[in-house]
Amino acid sequence: MGEGQQDRGLIRVLIADDHTLLRTGLRMLLEAEPDICVVGEAENGAAALEGARQSTPDVLLLDITMPEVGGLEVVRRIREVSPTTRVLILTMHDDEGYLREALAAGGSGYVLKRAADVELLSAIRAVYRGGTYLHHAHARALAGSAPDLRQGASAAAAAPRLSRRETEVLQLIALGHTNRQVAERLYLSVKTVETYRARVMAKLGLRNRVELVNYVLQHGLLEESEE
Repeated sequence: MGEGQQDRGLIRVLIADDHTLLRTGLRMLLEAEPDICVVGEAENGAAALEGARQSTPDVLLLDITMPEVGGLEVVRRIREVSPTTRVLILTMHDDEGYLREALAAGGSGYVLKRAADVELLSAIRAVYRGGTYLHHAHARALAGSAPDLRQGASAAAAAPRLSRRETEVLQLIALGHTNRQVAERLYLSVKTVETYRARVMAKLGLRNRVELVNYVLQHGLLEESEE
């Protein structure tokens, strides 16, 4: 199952890291799985974007610290070149600040390089299925530090009521879907989704996607992680 594999039944992964040995090890790990194939490797951020443009992978496995174009900038620009690709950050940085930036940029998951092999495989599969993968400790850190929700023991009870459709839109946005993807999933127009999104953000007093993810985690609307 190599670079030329085009079977859409497989999870197609592009590996982007500036360390050759790590890329080689990751390729061996992933290609040992029957449901995953590696469609390419990239040694810098620019190559990651070009590789995504050419191969349209399902998942881009991406380091934050990358030459030429930084990993966070790659996350911000990925939809310009491959709108359906979801980004899973694989990094040595166990830092809440990096985690928040990655989510705000549009990342779908965050895994540490020291994580066990099984966690990385679980994260790839979760992100591929449309989920957000956060280690339980990271999820607790985000939820516990949500600035508008951490005060008081009954924040959930005090939260504004959302309609079923508003909740669905909120969940899908937190999972990293674009307005167009949300519209397709819910059989709505893009304009209607934009209206729902603006209404939910205003109703909840949320300013950006990080705060939106915080809210979803705090209120149990999104699984913290998938094992």
